[in-house]
Amino acid sequence: MSQERVTSAYTRPLPAVLIAWFLALGVDVFLHAGLFARLYLTPGPFVLPAEQAFRRIPLGYLAFLVLTAGLYWLCRRLEVRGIRAGWWHGSAVGLVLWGGLLLGLYSVSTAGAPLLAAWWLGQAVELGASGAVIGGLAAGMAPARMLLRVTLIVLALFILTVVLQSLGLAPPMRLAVA
Repeated sequence: MSQERVTSAYTRPLPAVLIAWFLALGVDVFLHAGLFARLYLTPGPFVLPAEQAFRRIPLGYLAFLVLTAGLYWLCRRLEVRGIRAGWWHGSAVGLVLWGGLLLGLYSVSTAGAPLLAAWWLGQAVELGASGAVIGGLAAGMAPARMLLRVTLIVLALFILTVVLQSLGLAPPMRLAVA
């Protein structure tokens, strides 16, 4: 494998960051609309009503883009190569970064421990998935091939989310129609 191909993710950051971000969004939908959806049903002062939260989702996804870009920068600096290495680096960053953030939130907010624990684990998985993409591309996987794999994974996660909701294992999102 040529040196040029090995470093392609680190010389062409935009495809790496965007593909990694796309996977993080797919994982996020599966986690929060599927596995963790029941945590959002409990009314309380910390979590916004569904209608308001839904309108703010783009801001959350923009935050994931910022985190993915930061993870890219860190992986580049550490010369992370390979899907497995990227997964572990991304997961570690997610555990540390979100662990600290959520401990701070728990200390000053009304957020419940189950919701914060779900966010902690979810963000570690999302950043791990992003790191796997970045590491895989840095190891020489072609961006088109990685995008195809990521697209298939995201599609499978969306289908699993619909199945969870259809079986009643996850509550479907309900927005009031005005």
